[in-house]
Amino acid sequence: MRKFLVILDDSRECLNAMRYAAMRAAKTGGGVTILSIIPPDEFQHWLGVGNLMREEARERIEAHYEVFAKWMRDRQNVFPELVVREGEAVAQILAQVREDEAIGVLVLGASVENGPGPLVTQLSRGAGGLPVPLTIVPGSLSKDQLEAIT
Repeated sequence: MRKFLVILDDSRECLNAMRYAAMRAAKTGGGVTILSIIPPDEFQHWLGVGNLMREEARERIEAHYEVFAKWMRDRQNVFPELVVREGEAVAQILAQVREDEAIGVLVLGASVENGPGPLVTQLSRGAGGLPVPLTIVPGSLSKDQLEAIT
C-alpha cells in the first residue's frame, strides 16, 4: 500500500496538507503517515529539564495528532500512523522517506503569508533528488477545492 507522508507542525498550512493526504489516501486505497519532528535545540538544557521538556513535547504532538487522526478515521476511513522524530526537520523527513519504503508521496502545505514556508522552500530546492514525488498543497485552498482536486 502506498502511503502519503505529511508533516504535523504548528503551521496553519498543515491543515490543508493533512486534508489532502487523507482525501487522496481514501480515494486511492493508500495510507497516511503523519510525521512530527522535535527540533534538537528545544532540549539544550540540563538533562532532567531536557527530558521533561521532551516528554511534554511528545504529549502535545500526540494530542494534536489525535485531532487529525479522528477526522481521518471518521470522515475518510483512513487510519493514520504517527511517527515522532528528533532532529533537523529536512534531515528527519528524508530519513523517514528512505526508511519507510511504503511512502510514495511527500505532502507539504504552502503558506499564504511570507513565502511558502521553510520546509517547502528547502525541500523544493532539492526536489529533483527526492526519492518520492513532492506534492505542495496551497494553504489558500478551501475544503471544496480540496475535494474537487483529490
